[in-house]
Amino acid sequence: MDKFVKFAKKNKQFMLFAFLAVVIALIAILAPVIAPADPYESILQDALQAPSAKHLCGTDKLGRDILSRIIFGTRTSLSSALILVCCIFIVGTVMGILAGYFGGWVDAVIMRISDMMISFPGMVLAIAVAGILGPSIVNAVIAITVVSWTKYARLARSLVMKVRHKDYVYAAIVTGSKTPYILKNYMLPNVLPTLVITAATDIGSMMLELAGLSFLGFGSQPPTPEWGLMLNEGRAYMQYAPWMMIFPGLAIFIVVVVFNLLGDSLRDVLDVRDE
Repeated sequence: MDKFVKFAKKNKQFMLFAFLAVVIALIAILAPVIAPADPYESILQDALQAPSAKHLCGTDKLGRDILSRIIFGTRTSLSSALILVCCIFIVGTVMGILAGYFGGWVDAVIMRISDMMISFPGMVLAIAVAGILGPSIVNAVIAITVVSWTKYARLARSLVMKVRHKDYVYAAIVTGSKTPYILKNYMLPNVLPTLVITAATDIGSMMLELAGLSFLGFGSQPPTPEWGLMLNEGRAYMQYAPWMMIFPGLAIFIVVVVFNLLGDSLRDVLDVRDE
């Protein structure tokens, strides 16, 4: 307990944003309990009502409670962003470690594929992939994974190449250690800290990209409560019912800022160069 208190006092910024991230996660988990109404229930006579005591964030064109949809949208947006970051992290890390350790044609093939991906604008390529696969949140995650793993692969490759020719790696090879053992116990520990920090800082940006695809019609589909989709639904009513866009946009802004600052704080915590 004393160690935790000491850590909290030393890293106040990290603790603050970690607390806010936990609150956001709890909102997603407890959505059925917290939400004041059914996010899918349409009451047409309540359509386009301004924020009031009954509907704190107003209602949409079908009379659905926007606050309830935002709360349930936390589930969709946050879980999708976390799954996306995990997919990118795993694919990029594996590719980068293989390229950096084996070199030769393995490195050439992986890096040329990476170069090909980077040569296209990321969102444009993601839209093309999502359009081919069909509009859904799962296909949106796949599309962004296809175009975003390259950053992790290049980073992992550069970190592996720094330790690939160290004496302890050669000693492991000479003593008969198998390649999977070397990759797991020597290569992976050297790349994980940096890649974990990168993944933490990417949660917000990945959430924005998913919301962008949903806004364009390539992500979540109606009636799923998802923030990007809610922005798209409110676009046609911006002049008459601006709350349909203001509150989902505010939710995206808050969550993205929290996770971006959490990633920056985590980097400061794990950065031991100044110690």
